[in-house]
Amino acid sequence: MSQNNNIYGGQAVIEGVMFAGQHVNVTAVRRKNNEIVYYEVPRTTKPWVQKLKKIPLLRGVVGIIESSAKGSQHLNFSFEAYAEDETEEEAKNNPEKAKQPKEKEKSGLSLSMIFGVAIAGIISFIFGKLVFTLTPAIVEEFLFQNAFDNVVLHNLIEGIIKILFLLIYLYVISMTPIIKRLFQYHGAEHKVISAYESGLELTVKNVQKFNTLHYRCGSSFIVLSVIIGVIIYSFFQWDSLWERVYIRILLLPVVLGASYEALRFTNLLRDTPVLRVLGYPGLWLQKLTTKEPTDEQVEVSIASFNRMRELDSQIAAQVVSKRSAS
Repeated sequence: MSQNNNIYGGQAVIEGVMFAGQHVNVTAVRRKNNEIVYYEVPRTTKPWVQKLKKIPLLRGVVGIIESSAKGSQHLNFSFEAYAEDETEEEAKNNPEKAKQPKEKEKSGLSLSMIFGVAIAGIISFIFGKLVFTLTPAIVEEFLFQNAFDNVVLHNLIEGIIKILFLLIYLYVISMTPIIKRLFQYHGAEHKVISAYESGLELTVKNVQKFNTLHYRCGSSFIVLSVIIGVIIYSFFQWDSLWERVYIRILLLPVVLGASYEALRFTNLLRDTPVLRVLGYPGLWLQKLTTKEPTDEQVEVSIASFNRMRELDSQIAAQVVSKRSAS
């Protein structure tokens, strides 16, 4: 997911793409009948949350939790559209089943459902991060506990194991058709942002000229969190596996916050020829998390981006109008 305070962020979803503007988040999904449908959610942030997002280190954790919650809502919308298409396809192939009485369709997501999906997204992120953080530490402790006493070396090997786990996991899931399509939409999202930043008209032909890699992708954050974790954990000694585990649990917010700050720093340096290499590890990882999109997938990404910009402009104009009236 690409993020920046001035440029729009994006996120691939099943059969579509979500773009986040300054005032609204928009997901565009292509249905099997080729219709493109939208899920539009105004961006509203509580004042106290906005204050937290201005504090270094803490703003990274707050932003990650917020992105997990909102992203899961848009992902749920795309899953619902995907599931509905599958149901309609099954009904065509099984007319008898189609004649059975159906439950009354619900339009949109209820407030309780949105809240539930958001909470589930946050919990899933925290659980996944804990598993990904603790499992390499346990494996390294089991394999190299008595091999040497150097804490930095233990942490370095732990980081290598973590990267290996990540690469194997991404490679395996990328072989499944549904994840491959998700990664294709991820590539389409990056291409659209790159074309927009280059000042080109957003046509399929122009967008397809760009590659699928982008400096501000969340993949860069994953790599940085491993590197930053190795550095931070090296300042703490442990005498048992239990101590090693709870130290990582306690320091997880610190690692996430520091990684976010490091990502912001590398983004600032991406145009500096010598220092832009700091962002290369994230770009290398994107070779697994992005795939070349089809023209149809690029069309969906462009539609999502244009709809987001359209709504952003409308809301911005309304805000200016209200201020002028007051």
